[in-house]
Amino acid sequence: MTMSTLESLYQEIILDHRKNPRNFHPMENADFYADGHNPLCGDRITVFLKMDGNTIEDISFQGDGCAISMSSASLMTEALKGKDEKEAKELFKQFHHLMTHEHVHAEEIESLGKLEVLAGVKEFPMRVKCATLAWHTFDSALSHKIAVVTTE
Repeated sequence: MTMSTLESLYQEIILDHRKNPRNFHPMENADFYADGHNPLCGDRITVFLKMDGNTIEDISFQGDGCAISMSSASLMTEALKGKDEKEAKELFKQFHHLMTHEHVHAEEIESLGKLEVLAGVKEFPMRVKCATLAWHTFDSALSHKIAVVTTE
């Protein structure tokens, strides 16, 4: 597959998750939730968690933002559902590393599965905060923090 074909496929996946976000709904019986805000571009998100012991039984989000922030949140919920806390924190760490480090090995990117489609975001430094907002908000919910997460 050529690079332009791959980029086109990635763009399609991102737009699909923007138009048809997965797990996009409030969760009335959530065990934990957190709010996040990116003042730079106005993205706002709430992440809801339903836990079964140390396992993420269910995860959803609600909010409004750019295609990158909404698709990242949608992809995140798919990736985290069913993971235990340790696995979820490791995935958060791997995703954050992908978004914030210049040199990431191909194996590290591939190990992220569908989240790999967001790798190109780091070519646009101002958009990295859009891609990571949902993740930081999720981390706050998992850690039972009360404050609103902000990318500033």
